[in-house]
Amino acid sequence: MLRPEELREQTAARLLGGVQQASRLHAFVGLDGFVDEIIHVVDKRDNAETFLRLPTISRLAERLASAAGKSTNIELVNQQTKLGGNGPIMANALARLGIKVAYVGALGYPNLHPVFIEFARRAEVHSISEPGHTDALEFQDGKLMLTKTAHLKEITWENIQLRYGRDRFLQNFATADLVGFVNWTMVPSMSELWEALQREYQPAADTGRRRIFFDLADPEKRTPADIRRALELIVRFEKHFESILGLNEKEAYEIGQVLGLKTTDHTPAGLAELAVGIQKQVPVDTLVVHPVTFALAVTAGTVSMVDGPYVDKPLITTGAGDHFNSGFCLGKLLGLENAAAVLAGVTCSGYYVRHAQSPFIEDLAGMLRAWPRRG
Repeated sequence: MLRPEELREQTAARLLGGVQQASRLHAFVGLDGFVDEIIHVVDKRDNAETFLRLPTISRLAERLASAAGKSTNIELVNQQTKLGGNGPIMANALARLGIKVAYVGALGYPNLHPVFIEFARRAEVHSISEPGHTDALEFQDGKLMLTKTAHLKEITWENIQLRYGRDRFLQNFATADLVGFVNWTMVPSMSELWEALQREYQPAADTGRRRIFFDLADPEKRTPADIRRALELIVRFEKHFESILGLNEKEAYEIGQVLGLKTTDHTPAGLAELAVGIQKQVPVDTLVVHPVTFALAVTAGTVSMVDGPYVDKPLITTGAGDHFNSGFCLGKLLGLENAAAVLAGVTCSGYYVRHAQSPFIEDLAGMLRAWPRRG
């Protein structure tokens, strides 16, 4: 087994050696889209210009609890307005990594929303509905995503055919090196779309097993029956694809509960055991779980776990998981083993939260060779 520094150097070299290969790869991603407002919550305001930020979700919870039966004012200060949604963030990151990207989703209809204009310069984008809206309240110990999703009801197989085209959609689906379906939770008709594709997609005889990536995106609000149905549909794609299911730590425990697995051990070893149990019941090719400080991948019951780079004061956290997903998928597309692909994922995420922008492959290699450490 390689030492961490050896794995980082090997991965950096493989990524740099894959720049040209990445430029020949195609990704087809969808289907959500959000306008994200990155927000800080005021604790104490000094004057009209400066304030002390409420540092943690637990502090906000205390303030809200103390207002029960009374009332209180919570001041929100917008720090940034940007493109959002799991799909656009992941697709935009893949494009920055050099992959040719086609995107279909909720980016403004009939006209593209201004926050997606720069994304549209990097990728081939097609919008079939207005975007959702997220107030992303960021804290030192996590974030609260307050979402308005009414427009995502328009993301249906019928509207895709009317506003984008059935043949174009199936052509992209049939030829992309990577297909990505993300934010199942907030796209109410995603399962019906998957069923339609499984009915209508007929692969050519010479089509290899390309990769398809799924991200449920915090399924807590969906019923156990809905979640189990989605997982069953995801597994069915294994007939024609190498399927990857990506989960963050919270999602892994939620899925574990739905599947009746042990979810009381929150240590890294306990999470690894849970991931193996999930992959056994949801037999995709690869299951990925990415907590904040490390990540792991499971294939055929074998766990590869890698620590992430240390980031003392993140500039942004909304979208960190989507950047992990883009880095991991890049690694798999370039033929990296799971440990190196996970390392590419945590590096991509770490670069993003450290610099508040998506990296190029050269940026990933640079971070791998100058690995941020505590102290």
